[in-house]
Amino acid sequence: MESRRGPVKSAVPSNVVSPVRRCSRTACGRPAVATLTYVYADSTAVLGPLATYAEPHCYDLCAEHSERLTAPRGWEVVRLTDGSAPARPSGDDLEALANAVREAARPQERAAEAGGGRASDPVEVGRRGHLRVLRSPEP
Repeated sequence: MESRRGPVKSAVPSNVVSPVRRCSRTACGRPAVATLTYVYADSTAVLGPLATYAEPHCYDLCAEHSERLTAPRGWEVVRLTDGSAPARPSGDDLEALANAVREAARPQERAAEAGGGRASDPVEVGRRGHLRVLRSPEP
């Protein structure tokens, strides 16, 4: 007796597999936002932006687990930023900003007096916000 079977049906759609990569931590189903890699030779754990592809020896972590990450004793954690997050201003940045505001607030006459008003100084020909357009002095 010959049995006739139809063609094999295509794969059944499933909700188990998701195109979004999930956190590698056990029992955590949140979406991954960072990738953790260990550099054993340097005793360093590197936490950076989510890698383009899932690698077998890397761990994808959600935001909560990436923030709480600690390394074993004697190891260093290096956190790489992807540039999309706003960087916190340093003391030097704030000081430079304060100096620029002070300079912009000074009247032009006083600024020329403070600089000595030498003839070899560049001449301001335009201004846009805190930026100045200068013409080079003629020799």
